[in-house]
Amino acid sequence: MPSMEHEMPIEFLHNRPELAAALLERSFGVAVPDYDEARMAAADCTDNQPKEYRPDGVVVLRNAGLDRLAVVVEIQRAQDKRKRFSWPVYLATIRARLRCPAVLLVVCHDAATAKWAGEPIDMGHPNWHLLPLVLGEDRVPVVTSVADAVALPELAVLSALAHGDEEKETLLACAEALDSLPGDVFKLYHGYLKTALTGAARRNWDEMVKTSEKFENDFGRKYEELGEAKGLAKGLAEGKAESVLRILAKRGVAVSARARERIASCSDLDQLDAWLDRALVADSADDLFT
Repeated sequence: MPSMEHEMPIEFLHNRPELAAALLERSFGVAVPDYDEARMAAADCTDNQPKEYRPDGVVVLRNAGLDRLAVVVEIQRAQDKRKRFSWPVYLATIRARLRCPAVLLVVCHDAATAKWAGEPIDMGHPNWHLLPLVLGEDRVPVVTSVADAVALPELAVLSALAHGDEEKETLLACAEALDSLPGDVFKLYHGYLKTALTGAARRNWDEMVKTSEKFENDFGRKYEELGEAKGLAKGLAEGKAESVLRILAKRGVAVSARARERIASCSDLDQLDAWLDRALVADSADDLFT
């Protein structure tokens, strides 16, 4: 089932497509061509076939108005044998459509899935094997430089999630990066980070914010500046509620005034997290509450 864990990396790419280039260079040593523009492209790879083929995202790096490299992005949360056949279709279709090289970047959140996703795909033709580039936690760059984190906040968030349990400096860099963001983006990223951090990383984060007057004040002020909170806890709840409504709106799900009020007035963070997950698959707003 789709979840924030699945959707947020794609949201990061929509907000900052150059993140794909940074991951290729820093995680895999890929020689990325010079580019002056990075943009999301249409992800439909159906190409008039009866079966629909659609990757999670496609980033295109362009230079002087020409497509130089396409990055097909898949968020893979579990093993799925069907992907061994659909991934080559994605690459071939995007490559043919854009007339430029294409690479496959698979983002995995657990080691077992990452190991499976990285296995070569034998295409049948002699010497033709597809080797997916798999971004597991061990491949996420360790971002401890505040300057680097502020330059690419999305990578700083990924780094904090992957390494925050042992590398506390990634949490500090991430906090500085979040502090540099405009209020609405800050709220989305901060809400996701608080939801996704677990174990030692979550304890490290809470302790850092609690003992840092700067972050506690700055984060609280950002919520207050949005006119949605008088404190960090209330602001986080309202941020999650807005994310629920935003997801439903983007999916074309109608929301009645009564349902909107129920969502907007909720202050239970666990309940809001459950609604966030349900909003990704709900056919109606009422499905959130069942």
